[in-house]
Amino acid sequence: MNNAASSESSPTIRAVLFDFGGVLAEEGFRDGLRAIAKAQGLDPDEVHPIGLDTVYDSGYVLGRGSEADFWALMRQRAGIRGDDEELSREILSRFILRPLMLDAVRKLRERGIITAILSDQTGWLDRLDARLDFFREFDRVFNSYHTGKGKRDPSFFDDVVKELKIAPHEALFIDDMPGNIERARSRGLQALLFEDEERCLAVLGNIYAGQR
Repeated sequence: MNNAASSESSPTIRAVLFDFGGVLAEEGFRDGLRAIAKAQGLDPDEVHPIGLDTVYDSGYVLGRGSEADFWALMRQRAGIRGDDEELSREILSRFILRPLMLDAVRKLRERGIITAILSDQTGWLDRLDARLDFFREFDRVFNSYHTGKGKRDPSFFDDVVKELKIAPHEALFIDDMPGNIERARSRGLQALLFEDEERCLAVLGNIYAGQR
């Protein structure tokens, strides 16, 4: 939905599916890794991409590996230092919820639109909810750590719409990563690349205004 004209006001939207980090909250994984790299004299532009692959390669993002596995592999690949809890805290502290986005979620639900989180996250998402209590704002939470499948696998989107009992074109997926947007569209979903909060809120406002 770079050309989001039809989707911004489409009456066919029955569900809005949100990425977590970078959409509903600040991107703590990226910002945390960059902060760790900078503090340790490493190149943040190198460490973050390594982290994106390592969270998959360690199995942590799909629930097949542990937090310890992830950090052990990051030490090996990126040369970072520090104990697991200290390093995780640098990431978790930077997932700051965006109040206006959550307010839009509430307005969508008030109008009978299904809302869900679709996140390539680890067990960290559960820890964040235990502290911030945001799962209750959504009808469903699809976290790769529990589903065993993430957004790098296009069939993940098939699974989600089937679980929600809607047609693919009735879902709007919002994410800040172009690759995820492309894969969602390839499975028939409407999709919006999150570029800034103001633009995203305008799209969501058109959707719930159309459901009055």
